Amino acid sequence: MNQEKILKGYEYAKEVYAGYGINVDAAIERIDKIPVSMHCWQGDDVIGFEGTGALTGGIQTTGNYPGRARTAEELRGDLDFALKLIPGETKLNLHASYAEKHGKTIDRDQYTIAEFQNWADWAKEKGMGLDFNPTFFSHPMMDGDFSLSSLDEKKRRFWIEHGKRCREIALEFAKQLGKPCVVNYWMPDGFKDVCVDTKLYRDIMKQSLDEIFAADIDENLVPCALESKLFGIGVESYTVASHEFSYGYAVKNHKLYCLDAGHFHPTEVISAKLSATLEFMDRVLLHVSRGVRWDSDHVVAHDDELQKIMDEVIFNDYDARVFIGLDYFDASINRIAAWAIGMRNARKALLSAALAPAKAMREAEYAGDYTTRLALQEERRSLPVGAVWDYYCMTKGVPGGDEWLEMVRQYEKDVLIKR
Repeated sequence: MNQEKILKGYEYAKEVYAGYGINVDAAIERIDKIPVSMHCWQGDDVIGFEGTGALTGGIQTTGNYPGRARTAEELRGDLDFALKLIPGETKLNLHASYAEKHGKTIDRDQYTIAEFQNWADWAKEKGMGLDFNPTFFSHPMMDGDFSLSSLDEKKRRFWIEHGKRCREIALEFAKQLGKPCVVNYWMPDGFKDVCVDTKLYRDIMKQSLDEIFAADIDENLVPCALESKLFGIGVESYTVASHEFSYGYAVKNHKLYCLDAGHFHPTEVISAKLSATLEFMDRVLLHVSRGVRWDSDHVVAHDDELQKIMDEVIFNDYDARVFIGLDYFDASINRIAAWAIGMRNARKALLSAALAPAKAMREAEYAGDYTTRLALQEERRSLPVGAVWDYYCMTKGVPGGDEWLEMVRQYEKDVLIKR
C-alpha cells in the first residue's frame, strides 16, 4: 500500500475516532511503549542448544517445516529479520536451555552470565531487554516428571541450584541492558494417575522455592513469577504447581503470578482473571498463547480472547502492572511468520483497545444503560483500526497489511530453505 493511501485512511480514521472523543495519536504513543516479550523458542521448536536430547515435561512441538534454527547464530539471525516486521517496544524471552557452553562441560546448576553473554551483547546492540526462564524439563536430572518437588534429594538440589543461577543471570541481564528482566518459574511436576499424598509434594515445592528466592535480589530489576498449570502431557491427574498453589505462593511471598492462556480449564480465560488477581498483587505476568481444546500453544490469533486480554490491560490502566509475553511454538508453518503473526496481533490488539470508546461504554454501564453499552461494544468492532494500524506500521518503518509476508517468503528462499 502506498504512503498516500495510508495517510488518507489515517485521516479518515482520525475523524471517525474523534467523534467518540478518542485521540488517535495519543493511543498510538501509548501502546508503542508497552513492551511485548517475544519467545525465542518458536524459532527452533523448543530444542535449545545444550544437546540434552528430546523434549520432556509435557512439552511437544508438532510439524517439520524447513528452516529450523540449528545454532544460536542462526536463531539470532532469524530474530534480526523477524524484528524488522514487528512494531513497538519488543523484548526477547530466553529459556536457560539456550545457553552457549563454548565447548565447556557445564550443567544448568552451574550456569553463569558467561553462557548467555552473547545474548546480552546481541540485545544491547538492539536496544532490547531480555526476560528469562529456568528450564525445568528435558534433562537427565528430571526425576521422571519431578524437579523441585522430587523426593530424590540429589536431583532436587540440582534444580534448586538451577533456579538460583537463573535469578543471578537475570540480574546481570538487567544491569547490562538497563531494563527489568522478568524470570518465570514453571515446573511440570506431577502425576499421570491419581495421586494419594497431594500435600507432600507441595510442601517440598514450597521449601525449594523458598530456598531459591532466599537471596536478596532487587525484584524491581528481577521480578520473579510463578506459572501454574491445570495439567500436562503425562501429568494429567495431579500438578504440584496448580493455580491455587502458584497464586497463593505469589500473593504470600510478593511474587508475580503468571497467567498462561493455555494453562486453565478450556472454559476458562485469563482475561477474566486479570482484574481479580491485581486486587491482591502489584504485578502479573501474561503468557499469551492460544490453546485449542488443551494447552496446544497455537500461534496467537487476533481473536476475541486476545482482544479481551488487551482490553483489560488498557481499560484498567494496567500498562505498568502487567508484563506481556507470548508463548507458543508451531513447527508446521514458517517459524518467522509465526513470530510476526503473533507479535503483530498482540500489538494490534493493544492498539484496538486504546482506540475503543471505553469511556462511553463505561458511562453507559454506570448509568444502567446496558442497551447503549452493548450497542457501543458492537459498533467498536467495525471502527477503522486497520487504517490506524497501517499508519502506525509506516511510522515505525515496518510493513503494513500483508506486505511482510512476501519479505518472509524471500528470506525463506535466501536463508531458511538452505539449512
